[in-house]
Amino acid sequence: RALLAVSLNLMALLFSTTAFITTHWCEGTQRVPKPSCGKEKKTNCLNYSGNETANETNQNVVHYSWETGDDRFLFRYFHTGIWYSCEENINAAGEKCRSFIDLAPASEKALPSQVPAEHLSPGPVSLVFSLHKDIVLKMVTPLPPGTVCGVLWLSVVSEVLYIMLLVVGFSLMCLELFHSSSVIDGLKLNAFAAVFTVLSGLLGMVAHMMYTQVFQVTVSLGPEDWRPHSWDYGWSFCLAWGSFTCCMAASVTTLNSYTKTVIEFR
Repeated sequence: RALLAVSLNLMALLFSTTAFITTHWCEGTQRVPKPSCGKEKKTNCLNYSGNETANETNQNVVHYSWETGDDRFLFRYFHTGIWYSCEENINAAGEKCRSFIDLAPASEKALPSQVPAEHLSPGPVSLVFSLHKDIVLKMVTPLPPGTVCGVLWLSVVSEVLYIMLLVVGFSLMCLELFHSSSVIDGLKLNAFAAVFTVLSGLLGMVAHMMYTQVFQVTVSLGPEDWRPHSWDYGWSFCLAWGSFTCCMAASVTTLNSYTKTVIEFR
């Protein structure tokens, strides 16, 4: 049981670290307007009037295109993690990335209770259309620089603490497995390993849920040039919850081993 608990804890640690540093928590497509055709771009573009030379030399010509509806748009692939959001570059090969922290709405990056009173005057009301075309009323309030961070940073801090507690729990399990000199010392190490592992699992669950909330709000209220047309959870998200599952399984196994040792010792 001790070896099984160590193995599960190690898997949880590897899964959580991989999920934390990768950018595939959520992925999907973004709808962006097609660029105009030119000498260097002949495909996936809008050819106005079918005459490129006239378009370039005479600016007074009325431009028209036969493409309508979704034919006027490109659907580029994107993937997002805790730190960065990367999307396909439609004008060149490769991807371009930007900080997800900069994309998140201000309401998810700052705690209103932490904002000084002089910054709480309501701003203009803006109508924001969400992904499902629901109208969301949001008060736009300017936030001062250096404001204490909110849900997004709490999620990041919780993820870091989750990984740190997993490391502590793994270390204690290894000490109990390989360097335990007596039954009493082994029981103490076992108990502390179980406590740290349970705490790490709870922190991980909260961190994953907070990030999911931040992403869903960003989908509705984020920058217009970033909002997804369609999206789903990616393999990093699956790794994160797989890590949580392994963590809780390791804690249950450790507690079971502790209980069995106590009963046998008595």
